Amino acid sequence: MPTQVRAASAASLRVLAWPGYADADIVKDFERLHKTKVEVTYIASDEDLWWKISSTQGADFDVFAVNTAELQRYISLSLVAPIPCVAIPNSAHLLPRFADLAAVPGLKKADQLYGLPYAYAEMGLLYDRQQVTQTPDSIAALWDPRWRGKVIGYNGGTHNFSLAAQRLGLPSAFLLDERRWPVAVDALIALRRNVGGFYEQPEESIALFKARQAALMFANFGRQQLKLLRAAGIDAGYALPKEGALAWLDCWVVTKAARNPRLAHAWINHLLGTEPGRLLATRQGLGSTSFKSPDYRADDRLVWLQPVESEARRNLLWRRIAAGDRASRVLAS
Repeated sequence: MPTQVRAASAASLRVLAWPGYADADIVKDFERLHKTKVEVTYIASDEDLWWKISSTQGADFDVFAVNTAELQRYISLSLVAPIPCVAIPNSAHLLPRFADLAAVPGLKKADQLYGLPYAYAEMGLLYDRQQVTQTPDSIAALWDPRWRGKVIGYNGGTHNFSLAAQRLGLPSAFLLDERRWPVAVDALIALRRNVGGFYEQPEESIALFKARQAALMFANFGRQQLKLLRAAGIDAGYALPKEGALAWLDCWVVTKAARNPRLAHAWINHLLGTEPGRLLATRQGLGSTSFKSPDYRADDRLVWLQPVESEARRNLLWRRIAAGDRASRVLAS
């Protein structure tokens, strides 16, 4: 059975979360149990998350969710604090794929644990089955001229350069050497020309898909978007590309500046309980690390996100590409 940890009360717990991670009923249960208030702020992108934490040294938040590929830079700048396993008894209920925390890349540094796995998803291909009658089996479909103007893309430089690297068959989706940047930029310029709109949030992607009468979408939020599309009346299909689906694993971490670390630990423990895990899977369509969902299989070919050679460079170049710059201007220093 999930174990509840009681924490000393505080004026409030300040949570920075992705949409769907801190729904009102989950928050209400936590507030009742710990006799406190929870203030939730939502994240728009990895870049937004980095700015919100790094610009204030984490002083505005107590606990936040970040993917394992990003976590190491927060650790390196001492923005997050180690978490004692004894403070999170519900970690004993993690699924076998995540139970050995030492074997999950990115969670530890110098034998200290900094994050507890919570949610994951593969970035698959969503499509309108009324328009795309054959299941797309490759990310090359996003560049297919048949769907020009009817593709919806994700507005994020880090993931898009990894996507381009996969499309080009480069040795690594996460480490581009100097020779690879021009071809990756050209690939993303071609993608921009094929795309009818870019999104940042799941709900925004659904609105764009309907407004553009889109046929295909790169699903940065995976099956969460599949669930939303179907709820919006779209006959949507979902496929994992043969190149391997980029996949993220989000974990809860505690800021170094947390006002009440024990309350932050209690929040993480609460979210790793059975009911929040079940709701994450059934309500949001995401993979839960504490609740087994038939939609997520251990033999899926997933390419787990890794730290990239330069977040700043990828995002800078992506902003230039999205603005419509030519390759020569994109790569200009």
